Amino acid sequence: MKGLIQRVTQARVDIAGQCSGEIGPGILLLLGVEKQDGHENADKLLHKVLNYRIFSDQDGKMNLSLKHTGHGLMIVSQFTLVADTRKGLRPGFSQGATPAWGEQLYDYFVQQATAMHSPVATGQFGAEMQVSLCNDGPVTFLLQS
Repeated sequence: MKGLIQRVTQARVDIAGQCSGEIGPGILLLLGVEKQDGHENADKLLHKVLNYRIFSDQDGKMNLSLKHTGHGLMIVSQFTLVADTRKGLRPGFSQGATPAWGEQLYDYFVQQATAMHSPVATGQFGAEMQVSLCNDGPVTFLLQS
């Protein structure tokens, strides 16, 4: 399971011209599910996302996490994160989860996140989405479970 986190001042997801979710300051998480992933991978990644220290403390050092700040978490499914780009000029998706398994794990991840943190906003699995954000810093990290 891979998660690309971006520290944002705001983020929003639109589907068919309608807002699906939005947050103010916080983390936008683009979530990619691989075929070998399970609940344990989701739990590990969620723990990391909620506790990863990417927000500045009073001294300007990245010492605070979502748990410390209470900022928002936006979760968006992003199957292209698991693409194999090592050779050729076209991404390969053989390591990606099937759509059914990917959706199950995405839904599990969102349920767990919602139980552990607030506010949480989401996109919609498998939908054509327009994601807008203001990356703060910019601060972006690729996390893997």
